[in-house]
Amino acid sequence: MALAILSGPAMGQDSDGADEPASRTWHGPAAATAEAAATQAANTNPQTTKDAVVPPAPKPAERPASEAPAPQKKAITKDASPAPAKAAAPAEKAPSAKGDAKTAKDNPSEKDKDKPKKPVVTAKQLFGTVKTGAPLAARAVGWYAKGCLAGAKPLPVDGPGWQVMRLSRNRMWGHPDLIAIVERLARETTAQKEWSGLLVGDISQPRGGPMISGHASHQVGLDADIWLTPMPDRKLTRREREDLSATSMLSSYNAVNPKVWGEGQVKLIKRAASYSAVERILVHPAIKKALCEATDKNDRAWLSKVRPYFGHYYHFHMRIGCPKGSANCQHQPPVPGDDGCDAELKDWLKKVAPKPKPPVEAAKPPVKPAKPAPPKPEMTLADLPADCKAVLTAGGNVPPTVPAEIVDTSKNAAPPPEKDFASTDAAPAAAVSDKVPAKKAAQ
Repeated sequence: MALAILSGPAMGQDSDGADEPASRTWHGPAAATAEAAATQAANTNPQTTKDAVVPPAPKPAERPASEAPAPQKKAITKDASPAPAKAAAPAEKAPSAKGDAKTAKDNPSEKDKDKPKKPVVTAKQLFGTVKTGAPLAARAVGWYAKGCLAGAKPLPVDGPGWQVMRLSRNRMWGHPDLIAIVERLARETTAQKEWSGLLVGDISQPRGGPMISGHASHQVGLDADIWLTPMPDRKLTRREREDLSATSMLSSYNAVNPKVWGEGQVKLIKRAASYSAVERILVHPAIKKALCEATDKNDRAWLSKVRPYFGHYYHFHMRIGCPKGSANCQHQPPVPGDDGCDAELKDWLKKVAPKPKPPVEAAKPPVKPAKPAPPKPEMTLADLPADCKAVLTAGGNVPPTVPAEIVDTSKNAAPPPEKDFASTDAAPAAAVSDKVPAKKAAQ
């Protein structure tokens, strides 16, 4: 058998990307026969089309051993390029030390999560531990329930017509304007024989701020609690000032007790409301009702300042407006112009009315109690106006860095609720009285 001899690149092999080899030399007729056979095979075998790389080799049994082709490189044509191999995934770059630190910061390990968090010193612990006022110009900073007090003045524990209660709390501090009004109220009511003297409850802490117990307000030195219990005709001992309980003025949720309530309380509250600097007086709705009933129809302007509110059934809460020189003091909206003895009072009496007991039903399977809501975060120094930091540290005061537990050793000023009614607003015996929610402080 004659063999075709092909010189140059092998058939189908493309060493430089061309479609065809550069030159061919054919010898003898056998070459033409071989070429024709190859062309016919390419036209009939799908493996020699665009997707083909090399013609399929005949089965070993059909090809003589003498015609076995020599090994050759895999042919690649321009139109028949093999599918590109899938790119290998790039090697993961080793993180740098800086990257490791950032990753650890953003994604703390389980071990770090288990570490106890550093205790936060709350605002009430910071301001509740200060014993003296800030030696700065007198000014109220912030809102009544979110602020502090600079240049506070203490009300003397004894004076002509007043005695301060709960001395251990150290809450007889206030803005000088408020202290002057308390002294004036004591002086005028005793001089006119309208009242026997003031028993003064909480005013503010030496530098204001949130209190350790009770009160959401009283933070800027513009609030003062005056008991509705007459002052005794003797000087009380320190122990009595800690233990003596005030007297509830109520006989029911919507009526005062005539055995303890009378003309003296009406005159005392009216005189306080008559001062132009006083913007609000907070009392229990039943006391507001008694004031409305005891006031002549031609002298009711002062009643607009007397606002019904929860609690305040054994004392009244006197509040003055922002004083001069207190640029950062937040003013409260003005009170309505009417006397507040109609629709508003009726609405408040409904709020404090005892809730009816639910009807007795057949025994039911116990219901799994709902998960309680998480407690509201305690207020911190960062939550107060920025000036409160300077107020806190003025005069070289060093705030504590570790939370300190402060216990109120005085007895609760509020008397227990009366036995013949369930007052929904009465302070629990174990709690400090007059806890005014911040969102309601505008009243």
